[in-house]
Amino acid sequence: MPSTDNQGSSSPFHSFGRSILNTRREPVHSVEPSHESSAMESELELFQKQVTDQFHELSAVGADELLSIAWIQKLLDAFICCLEEFRVILLKNKAKLSKPPLDRLIAEFYERSVKALDICNAIRDGIERIRMWQKHSEIVLSALGSRQRAICEGQFRRARKALMDLALAMLEEKESGSVVSRRNRSFGRHNTSKDHHRSLPGHSRSLSWSVSQSWSAAKQLQSITNNLNPPRGNEIAATNGLAVPVFTMTSVLVFVLWALVAAIPCQDRGLNVHISIPRQFPWAALIQSLHERILEESKKRERRNSIGLLKEIYQIERCSRQLTDLVDVIQFPLSEEQKMEVEQGVEELTMVVEVFKNGLDPLERQVREVFRKIMYCQTEGHGFLGSANND
Repeated sequence: MPSTDNQGSSSPFHSFGRSILNTRREPVHSVEPSHESSAMESELELFQKQVTDQFHELSAVGADELLSIAWIQKLLDAFICCLEEFRVILLKNKAKLSKPPLDRLIAEFYERSVKALDICNAIRDGIERIRMWQKHSEIVLSALGSRQRAICEGQFRRARKALMDLALAMLEEKESGSVVSRRNRSFGRHNTSKDHHRSLPGHSRSLSWSVSQSWSAAKQLQSITNNLNPPRGNEIAATNGLAVPVFTMTSVLVFVLWALVAAIPCQDRGLNVHISIPRQFPWAALIQSLHERILEESKKRERRNSIGLLKEIYQIERCSRQLTDLVDVIQFPLSEEQKMEVEQGVEELTMVVEVFKNGLDPLERQVREVFRKIMYCQTEGHGFLGSANND
């Protein structure tokens, strides 16, 4: 993720907090800042530190862990934690949310969060497609994983058919550009026209209850990042520093959505999304590093045409190709070497399937939770703005 250095060099965390303090103290009428100002300043600095700590942990993983189901789960946990802390900040300062320019910044954040709901639905549908590949793989294991002394030709034919079905399903995913013929199902609702129009206050423009066949994850990401700029000094001063956590949370939202689209199959995936983050933000270098690592992964020869950068998707593609090549050339009776090759292929595929069995359901629940947290934060925020405007 490209970084724009607005101050010439990277600033340590405490000096970043001091820069907000200095901006907000102009003009100076007293030697000591008010207790309220000092408390808010500490809270805003703490939020920056919490975001930094979350992404420090995420960026500390090695190549084997990055983009795995376990890592995506940690990413979503980090997002939920950051969003909850952000929501608390808004709650404590709800009287200020309707005042310019904070009202505009908050409205832009909520507009982006509406679009994020669509991506959550698309990711949920992608997880469902991974489950279909898991089922094909389980048929292969059922056929070749027999503990009988010898595997018969019928079992190999069954395994070959399942491998062909798996390869065809993945090939169709690639050739179709991940545009599915049916609409995504929403979280906790049946996808009917009645439900589609029963949106929450402020959600009239959301497509979060269904995603049309022409919907594009790449275009949605681009729409979310359009006109995303760091707060200017006058905006920080006018909002008592609250413009900073709004930009921070928006940047976290953008990266998490981008990483999900990179990892999980969804309609019209695209990774060419950029955001400029000034280096004085303590978490900027960490997000930039993760962004660059994921882009480098996507450029590897074996991943260029991937339907998803999730580590386990690559593993299941590789295992299924190896087993297909093996099954196609094997003749009966099997030699000892061929038996060992089959056993090794089955063992590797078993490991991937086990990860899917243990990880896909919790991953879907986390995506569901992200959806609900975003929706709740937005609904609560609209309530704050509405009550302030009525006062």
